[in-house]
Formats: sequence, structure tokens, C-alpha cells
Amino acid sequence: MPVLDDIAVVIPAYRAAASIGHVLRAIPAEVRWIVVVDDGGRDGLATAVQAVGDPRIELVTHDSNRGVGAAVLSGYNRALELGAAIIVKLDADGQMDPAAIGDVVEPVAAGEADYAKGNRFLHERELRKMPAARRYGNVGLSFFTKLATGYWPVFDPTNGYTAIHASVVGLLDDANIAQRYFFETSMLIELSRVRAVVVDVYIPARYGGEISSLRPARAATEFPAPLLKAFFRRLWTQYFVRDFTPASLYIVAGVVGLVFGTIWGAWHWVASIQSGVPATTGTVMIAVLPIILGFQLLLQAATLDIQGVPTRPIQTRTKPRGHPADA
Repeated sequence: MPVLDDIAVVIPAYRAAASIGHVLRAIPAEVRWIVVVDDGGRDGLATAVQAVGDPRIELVTHDSNRGVGAAVLSGYNRALELGAAIIVKLDADGQMDPAAIGDVVEPVAAGEADYAKGNRFLHERELRKMPAARRYGNVGLSFFTKLATGYWPVFDPTNGYTAIHASVVGLLDDANIAQRYFFETSMLIELSRVRAVVVDVYIPARYGGEISSLRPARAATEFPAPLLKAFFRRLWTQYFVRDFTPASLYIVAGVVGLVFGTIWGAWHWVASIQSGVPATTGTVMIAVLPIILGFQLLLQAATLDIQGVPTRPIQTRTKPRGHPADA
């Protein structure tokens, strides 16, 4: 682990009294603060935390269950009050190995990233162990998340093993961060809004008898709509509000070409069916050429978008303002 004395670990906990003690005892000594957020579980979590007897531990209590997102944000706020420079989020169920905290912190501590997150599937052997339905679901969810955030190299978006630099936390709008199941993905969307640098770190998961609160069916039905909304909002903000680049022109021209060609072709196709007279070659080409050209322009815009992933961390910028932009 990096030699730092300003790392805080935030642990959102809901009905985790049985596992919290094992997790807390495994946290490395290099961590200065441990913030446990009892999210209204009412299962004796506070007693289990006190039994560990670690002076680094701070307990934050929610009167009612507000969700993992709300619990993490409460933990972030307390960690900032304590003076933490890097904040690690660790789950209370034991699936995340505390010994890997140093690996997650490393890119942030080295100034290479603002936010580092675990990725369970960087190696093919991990993917082979996963059931096919869940594997394809992760691929699909990751693709939609790439579209929504612009973080094209990032995979496994629901992975909650993360480290964030304190300078970034204050730039995030809590209102845009989901309180419950969509939390990890909404964090990536909000980090994209402020153009933070995000990297993946290979952290294999430890699966025991835990039951995940996130069901594949829930993700399939509830995630696509907010991800698509975030995608269109990102395009508008990034390419038409904050800046106007060649990608902006490609998007406009590409959409116009596709829409015009599709409407023109559909109109004359219907007219040809009704009249029984085949459309002329010129009529067909007027539809086909704009569609082909529009598709090519959108592909070029996508290429520029992939190349435009943030590379300069916010923590290295001397005067971050409002919505930081890459140099």
C-alpha cells in the first residue's frame, strides 16, 4: 500500500452485523480512518463495530434505511471532515478483500487518476466462471455505461470497490447521484460531468454465501432508461454547451443525413407501393447517399469521442472551477 496517513475507508452497512467485524479487522494499518455508516439496519451493527475495539473507527448512523448511495455520501462527508485526501469505499459483506485497498488507492495516490474502481473481469478466466446470462448482462450494461459516461476503457460499472480523491468529492452534485441500486453507475455519470479521470484496477471478487441486492432483471429494466438519458445529456453538454468541436459538426451533419435519407426513402417507398410504379434510380440514390454519409459521419464522431476520454486528473489542476475541462 502507498505510504500515506490520510486514507479513509468508508463502509456502507445495512444489516451487516454478522460480517462487519471480519471486514474491519482485515483493514490494513496504513488506513488512518474507518467510517462505518449504519444505514438503519437495526441489527446490532453498532455493538459489532464497538466489539472490534479499533480507535480508527467512526460510526455514522442513519435513522432509517436510505440506500447505499446515501450511506456512501454520508461517509464521504465525514471522511472529508476528518481530513482524508483519498477515500476508499468498501462493502460490509466481505466480498471485497481489504488487502487490495493498496491496489485501488495506487492510481489515485500516484496522481494518475481521480477515481479508481475495481474490475472483476479483466482476465478471461473470471468471465468464464460467470453464468452466461450474467456475463452478457455485464457486457451490455458496460456498453450502455460507456455511452452514457464517455469512459470507454471502463468495464464492470457496478463494481463498488473504489477510491476517490478528496478534491473531486466537492465537485460532485449529490442530487445527481442515485441513493440506491444505480449508485455506482450514477457516480461514473457524475464524474464524467466534471471530466474526472477514471481507471479500472483488477480486483477479483470473493464470493461466499452472500446474496446480492441487485438482481439482473432489475438492472435490465431500470438501468437502460437513465443511461440513455445520461448519454444524450452528455452529448449536448460536452459537444454543444461547453465546447464546439469537429465531433459536434459530425453529429449534426450525421443526424441530418440519416433523418433526411430515412424520411425521403420511406415516403417514396410507400408512394411506390401505392402507385405500383417503381422508384427511379435517382430517387433511391437521394435516400441512400445521405444515409451512408450520415452513418459514416456518426462513426467519425464516435471515434473522436473515444479518443476524448479525460486524461488529466482534476487533482493535478491548480485551479479547478465548476466544471473542469481537460487541457
